[in-house]
Amino acid sequence: MSSELVIHVTGARPNFPKAAPVIRALEALGVAQELVHTGQHYDDAMAKVFFRQLALPQPDVDLGVGSGSHARQTAAIMTGLEELFLERRPALVVVYGDVNSTVGAALVAAKLGIAIAHVEAGLRSFDRTMPEEINRVVTDQLADLLFATSPDALTHLGNEGVRAGRVHFVGNPMIDTLLANLDRFDADQARRDHGLTGDYVVATLHRPGNVDDPADAAELVKAMHSVADLAEIVVPLHPRGRARLEAAGLFAHDRLRVIDPLGYVEFLGLVRGANAVVTDSGGVQEETTILGVPCLTLRPNTERPVTITHGTNRLVTRADLGFVASQVLSAGRSTDWPVPPLWDGKAGERIAAIIAAFVDGKGAAGEGRG
Repeated sequence: MSSELVIHVTGARPNFPKAAPVIRALEALGVAQELVHTGQHYDDAMAKVFFRQLALPQPDVDLGVGSGSHARQTAAIMTGLEELFLERRPALVVVYGDVNSTVGAALVAAKLGIAIAHVEAGLRSFDRTMPEEINRVVTDQLADLLFATSPDALTHLGNEGVRAGRVHFVGNPMIDTLLANLDRFDADQARRDHGLTGDYVVATLHRPGNVDDPADAAELVKAMHSVADLAEIVVPLHPRGRARLEAAGLFAHDRLRVIDPLGYVEFLGLVRGANAVVTDSGGVQEETTILGVPCLTLRPNTERPVTITHGTNRLVTRADLGFVASQVLSAGRSTDWPVPPLWDGKAGERIAAIIAAFVDGKGAAGEGRG
């Protein structure tokens, strides 16, 4: 390796809570590191607020790629990162999750012979219609260090022929961030901010399978209105798909309130006080698992099955959403629920120790790909 520099590549809202504890733990170990923000998510609510609230250092480099089709966005990310990696020649590039910035960085680093660490490796939905699934599979095949958040991820990586010595079961760094900030998630303040007096549901909706096709969007709106008949719904709405959902009539129900995306602390304060969450997001399934909030995931599959076996999550169809929501709201929130193994707030420290050994050339992983 030509240097001992570690470069972290983040690009979208889900990356930041995962990166924060890793960066902090590496700093404590004295590892030289830089943070690159590709700008895949670029406005305040989707990106900048996370740097402030999670005490992330300001990015050393902001590529500012912005939005676009998958191909255009990934190409812009790769072009910018290639120039940067050639200049910096890092010992290791750390990528997070399953966004376009992740696979773009992995492809560039692999072709330049730079080692790659993938935080949140091995998650699989087995649904190749989801762009995130393709990003996950490609990144894991290229990575030298694969950090798994759940036991099922270890099985998937083994089945795909990934050498066991490259895989490390470390827990979930996003949960580190949640637990570190737990006292800041003020459900009472969230109620006041949004004028909520009774039971309420939080919803996050943005997956292509729910919002891209007008027929799917119309079906989704009908399902959400059936939940709004039972309780107020607050929907911090992602820019993606907003116009289509509005055209399908999402805003028409007087107990369904659409708001702009929230900061990390404000959003989880709102979730913490909810009677249930309806989502098609991956990370929300994990956050509700720790907070003990019933989560109804509007997808036919999940790459996070541990949130079902060791959490509060369940998969539902749009057709069944109203019925299942009625059951969940009637039952109320449980006072006791299982939590996945190693989701204990120390994943960042485990990851940092392995990375530090790798960069120093002391770990077995330093031998390179197998």
